[in-house]
Amino acid sequence: MKVSIVGSTGYTGLELVRLLNKHPKVELEILTSRSFDGEVISDIYPNLRGEADIKCEALDIDKLAESSDLVFTALPHGVSMEVVPQLLAKGLKIIDLSGDYRYDNLETYESWYKTHNSPELFKDAVYGLPELNRKEIKDSRLVANPGCYPTASILALAPLVDNDLIDLGNIIIDAKSGTSGAGRKLSLGSHFCEVNNNFKAYKVANHRHTSEIEEKLGILAKKDISLSFTPHLLPINRGILATVYANLIENIDTKFLLKCYQDYYQGEKFVRVMDEGKLPEIKHVAGSNYCDIGLTVDERTNRVIVISTIDNLLKGAAGQAIQNLNILAGWGETLGLDNVGLYL
Repeated sequence: MKVSIVGSTGYTGLELVRLLNKHPKVELEILTSRSFDGEVISDIYPNLRGEADIKCEALDIDKLAESSDLVFTALPHGVSMEVVPQLLAKGLKIIDLSGDYRYDNLETYESWYKTHNSPELFKDAVYGLPELNRKEIKDSRLVANPGCYPTASILALAPLVDNDLIDLGNIIIDAKSGTSGAGRKLSLGSHFCEVNNNFKAYKVANHRHTSEIEEKLGILAKKDISLSFTPHLLPINRGILATVYANLIENIDTKFLLKCYQDYYQGEKFVRVMDEGKLPEIKHVAGSNYCDIGLTVDERTNRVIVISTIDNLLKGAAGQAIQNLNILAGWGETLGLDNVGLYL
């Protein structure tokens, strides 16, 4: 399949280039970049030298349509909606990594982001979380790749919500991310001296991903859900660890819940449920497309505590996007994604 990337020089774009360049069934055609038009991507990211010495180009919709079967749009929120409709009109399939098409409800999107200029495409977009929407993804022409925090959080909670095991009115998600989640653009909050030897919460009670998590879990529950989500910034490059707290409806022990999770994710290559007494860590998944999940029941409070870890740039972005590509193309989902965690 001939594949191109619009917005190839951010951290997510870099990971797409790195992985797709080695994908056995992909020809990497065009890389676009507004900031680095005319520059070779391996000069921007020297780790690609000798592997992907491709010159970045300005966005040209007609050229993309002539050269590509599918396009990844790795653009900021609010920018994708300017490009995606034009690409779809040319008959291309799209995997969009922004938040612009992740929502079913236009009002929800606009209350957390901005006015949308192509809401008519919401009905065509499929939320690209394979473990929940694989069948819909396969037949889609527009896949809305999930956010990184929502991926970790929804996978942590889906078995509980879908099986009606918890009080939906009292869910708390306490999540931490590496600094690559803030993107490559310079900002004071991601400077070395601000992040190093530091740990802080940000966007408390108003992070956009709250609404994405609520909407998708609400679809599973068949009712509206409101929850508390607090993100934190870790002084590491990559990775997310989400700690989820929920009150159980009945007295259930850890062993029973682990069996529920194992059954729910049976056959899912990229979700690994830990054995009782073991909990996941970021270094177990960094550099891979895995989501590791562990849990324990606090019998004193009848509360379940679920730990979910992913690499924010892979299962939380580029890796999951390639997993969606594999589904769209009818290939094995692990194709091009067989990396184990880096650990060090």
